[in-house]
Amino acid sequence: MAVLDSGGVAVPPTENGVADLDRLHRRKSRSDSSNGLLSDTSPSDDVGAAAAERDRVDSAAEEEAQGTANLAGGDAETRESAGGDVRFTYRPSVPAHRRTRESPLSSDAIFKQSHAGLFNLCVVVLVAVNSRLIIENLMKYGWLIRTDFWFSSTSLRDWPLFMCCLSLSVFPLAAFTVEKMVLQKFISEPVAIILHVIITMTEVLYPVYVTLRCDSAFLSGVTLMLLTCIVWLKLVSYAHTSYDIRTLANSADKVDPEISYYVSLKSLAYFMVAPTLCYQPSYPRSPCIRKGWVARQFAKLVIFTGLMGFIIEQYINPIVRNSKHPLKGDLLYAIERVLKLSVPNLYVWLCMFYCFFHLWLNILAELLCFGDREFYKDWWNAKSVGDYWRMWNMPVHKWMVRHVYFPCLRIKIPKVPAIIIAFLVSAVFHELCIAVPCRLFNLWAFMGIMFQVPLVFITNFLQERFGSMVGNMIFWFSFCIFGQPMCVLLYYHDLMNRKGSMS
Repeated sequence: MAVLDSGGVAVPPTENGVADLDRLHRRKSRSDSSNGLLSDTSPSDDVGAAAAERDRVDSAAEEEAQGTANLAGGDAETRESAGGDVRFTYRPSVPAHRRTRESPLSSDAIFKQSHAGLFNLCVVVLVAVNSRLIIENLMKYGWLIRTDFWFSSTSLRDWPLFMCCLSLSVFPLAAFTVEKMVLQKFISEPVAIILHVIITMTEVLYPVYVTLRCDSAFLSGVTLMLLTCIVWLKLVSYAHTSYDIRTLANSADKVDPEISYYVSLKSLAYFMVAPTLCYQPSYPRSPCIRKGWVARQFAKLVIFTGLMGFIIEQYINPIVRNSKHPLKGDLLYAIERVLKLSVPNLYVWLCMFYCFFHLWLNILAELLCFGDREFYKDWWNAKSVGDYWRMWNMPVHKWMVRHVYFPCLRIKIPKVPAIIIAFLVSAVFHELCIAVPCRLFNLWAFMGIMFQVPLVFITNFLQERFGSMVGNMIFWFSFCIFGQPMCVLLYYHDLMNRKGSMS
């Protein structure tokens, strides 16, 4: 086994090891003498070459100490052949404390290092604790999963909703026809705008009418309304972007002389299935499809979707069935139910985010070779509620900024009313996606989204006053501990009351 000299060079041991150790001693002595390590004066704080040389010697000494530790931990034969190496590799006269340093968990150093080990510990503890809770729940209550809430006995009669989903493809074709007529000068610009408004309004009202008329299962109604909202957002983006391109192409002072207006059915068809809500004639593309990667992501999608359904049926449904209306009972009881519901609701929410925004959108992007896959940012580090809304759903955020917020600013609407308008649009669609399938219009989802507006300004103020962690904690509390569990209880009890009154 080689012995490290003071310069970090490996010196092979001789037969008795004495000559090598003497040479190691002499090199260390020369290094100490030349750098003033054995002098009576303390090390200077000069910068430049002297400081660089001192750091090099420090590193060499530390490497030498590491070599000694390795040697001391080696086998008995190696230690025997090295003789008295421990006496020379880390001299007592070499300073052990050379600079000011913080403890790893101090406030000044905790965010300057990796916490991968602690993260692994949290994962292990989380898996262990939740595994015990799952086993305890199954032993105490048995298998509680039922499918009648998601797919009732009338699910096979939900074919009107399925046909409505298929018929939604008519509206993009109608929008394409309008743009084609504008290009060929068959209709004027105001007529095209009116036709686009009619198309988009019909695209929303038609599925709402079908859902309310049919006694469909909850999951079928939610799926149809989500698809309806996505198509509506895409149609608005297509009409708005085409109008803007047409305006720039016909303007005398073009920002980009290469801008030209043309209508392509192929680009529209790609846009309607691509994982984006913002239309543009072309998109960045990836070179190929990774079939093995797609298969792995799809397997994860199946696993996490099953986990989400298990948590809902085994934990959330029993909690809400054994609860009272949070606004009509005892306050402490309502708080206890909300807190008990918050943890499984948080798990479902995280699984939903991972399944849709990470797995499904990336699978779709891979199959379509869609290059821009920034579907979310690190919203878990949001310093305020406003940061969360800007980072957690990037397709919708980009649509809002492009087609609502900045158009409001361009027509001289102040910033605060523009923010309120953007949240108003979001609140309307949240209400549609929940209230229409449940056939309840109590505006809980609408008020929950509009309540975010004051929270945006409150958390911005707290962030500027007290730092980022306060706003981050308020964000987590408002969404995961109070907001979503409260909405689940409100909608469940209103739905049960509605079914009871109908029966």
